[in-house]
Amino acid sequence: MGTMILPLCSHPHASLSSYSTLPLKQISIRKIRNSVRASSITPFEMEQPMRGRALMEFPHLLAPHKDLMVGLISALDKRLHRHLLPSSATVPPDAEYYQNQSGASQGSLCINRGVDSSPIDFILASWLHLSLPTGGAMNITNIQGYLKSSTDAPHFQFELVQCSPTYFIFFLDLIPRKDLVLNPDYLKTYYEDSQLEALRKQLGTQVVEAKPYFSSSLYFRNVVSPTGIVVSITCEDGGTAGRAEEIIRDNIEPIANEVLEIWMDSCVCKGGTTTAGENERDQLEKRDRMIKSRAIEMDLSSSMPIQFGQEVADRVLGIIRGVFRIMFSLILLIDPLVYVHINQQVFIQ
Repeated sequence: MGTMILPLCSHPHASLSSYSTLPLKQISIRKIRNSVRASSITPFEMEQPMRGRALMEFPHLLAPHKDLMVGLISALDKRLHRHLLPSSATVPPDAEYYQNQSGASQGSLCINRGVDSSPIDFILASWLHLSLPTGGAMNITNIQGYLKSSTDAPHFQFELVQCSPTYFIFFLDLIPRKDLVLNPDYLKTYYEDSQLEALRKQLGTQVVEAKPYFSSSLYFRNVVSPTGIVVSITCEDGGTAGRAEEIIRDNIEPIANEVLEIWMDSCVCKGGTTTAGENERDQLEKRDRMIKSRAIEMDLSSSMPIQFGQEVADRVLGIIRGVFRIMFSLILLIDPLVYVHINQQVFIQ
């Protein structure tokens, strides 16, 4: 379930293949899963499931897509376990998994709030399987990490949308919370000194099918960082699901793992460039609130009742509104035009 704050957008990079890139450190799911010592988790914590079973099933995804999601969520759980409360404290069973009357459209929602001492506000993970009028379905997977105003560090955003077996949209970014022109130290810390730009270039050189994805909203194009990855990938010329699986497994997965590690290391554990004072906290909260509020104008909450009915939509949206503490529309990462085209039985490509 895309539940973040922006429509997909991108930056022109038609000549990415001409750029030199740094070697990409391949991080295996096994390495990430073993990165935290078992002794750091108490028996009590081990008895408290961080997430419901429905989220981790991912029943409609390609195998590499499922492996990617399970690996990312497992890394979050093991690395940040002490920071988070179980999802059951926020999301009731009838919102953890839901479907429409026919069962053709399904979804799962998991929200882990941060404990009082953590810089994490919440981490949201979700998937949506949306039946399309033309037949077939769209699969949307989303992970986002929101930080509190006690830190100025960026938020984390991952979204992989499979519109068809051979066409998907990929969005990965650390969402800046300060103006990068007015705060060059912030730009240097999170976007120049990290490997984010190298990873963005890496995908462009390795996946020839990747093309910039431009949102229809100029406002939201300015919210994404300069190193954000926002691309559409079409396996053309006889492309098959096999090629899509290869791209997810060999290209998207290692990059997503790397960016998540950067966020956990630099943003969660180090806690920002400074300790935010009262005035700065007000500014951070205002920026976050303005971005969320702007999303309301898209009125994308109409898509949820269409797919699942009003009762289910009210139930799930109510949980999300409570966490975001603002009137908030579901599926906010996907460009509004995508959902218009879903209702018109046409894919955007």
